[in-house]
Amino acid sequence: MTHCSPPHKTMAMRQTPLTCSGHTRPVVDLAFSGITPYGYFLISACKDGKPMLRQGDTGDWIGTFLGHKGAVWGATLNTDATKAATAAADFTAKVWDAVSGDEVLSLAHKHIVKTVSFTQDSNCLLTGGNDKLLRIYDLSSPEAAPQEISGHTSAIKKALWCNNDQQILSAADDKTIRLWDRSSMEEVKTLTFDTSVSSMEYVADGQILVITYGKTIAFYNALSLELIKTVEAPAPINSASLHPEKDFFVAGGDDFKLYKFDYSTKEELESYKGHFGPVHCVRFSPDGELYASGSEDGTLRLWQTAVGKTYGLWKCVLPEDLGSENPEQLYTSTPEIKA
Repeated sequence: MTHCSPPHKTMAMRQTPLTCSGHTRPVVDLAFSGITPYGYFLISACKDGKPMLRQGDTGDWIGTFLGHKGAVWGATLNTDATKAATAAADFTAKVWDAVSGDEVLSLAHKHIVKTVSFTQDSNCLLTGGNDKLLRIYDLSSPEAAPQEISGHTSAIKKALWCNNDQQILSAADDKTIRLWDRSSMEEVKTLTFDTSVSSMEYVADGQILVITYGKTIAFYNALSLELIKTVEAPAPINSASLHPEKDFFVAGGDDFKLYKFDYSTKEELESYKGHFGPVHCVRFSPDGELYASGSEDGTLRLWQTAVGKTYGLWKCVLPEDLGSENPEQLYTSTPEIKA
C-alpha cells in the first residue's frame, strides 16, 4: 500500500478548499443529510431567497428550491435527503420534495422564521423565529394548527430536536438556551449567558451540545445542560461543529478564518483563510471527511479534514508522480466549482 506523504518532512500539505458558487448574497445556514445509498447531501440557506441542494462530498449543484419571497435564514434536510425544509423572512416555513425540488407545504407564520428541524421519522417539523414561539407541525395533517410553546422573550435563532425527539433545545436573542419536554411542552432547564448565543449544534451520539457566543465555543451535556468545557478562539465565532469521532472541532467567525481545535486538549491545530467575509456557518459532513463553511461572501467552501487524502474531488498526488511539477502541490483538486 502506498502512503501519501510529503517528499520531506518540512513540507506541509496545503489545504485547498472547494468553492461552491451560485448564491448571490450571504450564506447564513447549511446542513448535511445523513449518508444515503446515493451519498450524502448539503443544503444551504441564503439571503438571496434561493436555497440550494448539492452533492455533499463534491459540492456539485443539484438544484435550487424556488418559491420564497424573502431571505432564507434556515435550511435542513431529513436523514435520507428525501425532504428539505426552509425558514424565511417571508413569514413562511416551507417543506420541499428534495428529489423533485417541488414545494410540498408552505406553513404561514406571524413573523420572520429563522429555524427548522425535522424529527428523525420526518413526520414533524419544528420551527422558531422572530415571534418568540416554537411551533410543532404534524406534516401528515398540515392543515391542523401546530402545537405552540412559549417562554422565550426575544427572537428564536435555532431550535433542534434532541434525546430521540422527546425534547427540544432552543436558543434565542434573550441570551438563553432552553430545554423543553415535548410531551408536557414545559421548560425543563435554562442556560443564561452574558451575550446572545450565535449558534448551536446537537450531537446525538454522546448527547453533546456545541454552542458559540462571543469568542467562546462551549460544550454541554445536552440532557443535563451541564458544562463539559469551553474554548476561547482568537476572534468572535459565529458557528462551530464537532467531528463525528469527537477528536476535534472546527469554528468560523468574524475574521474570515476557519479554525480547527483538538477536542481533548483544546489546542488550536490549524487555521485557514479562504473566505472573503465573515464565516456564518460551519458543519462537518456525516462521514467526517470534510467540513463545509458558508460566508458573507456568498460562497460555500468544502475543506478536507485530513489534508492530502483522495476523497471526492481531491486527488492525492504521490511525490514520485510529481516529476517537474511544483513540489508544494502534493495533491490536485478542482479549485472552483461553478454552480
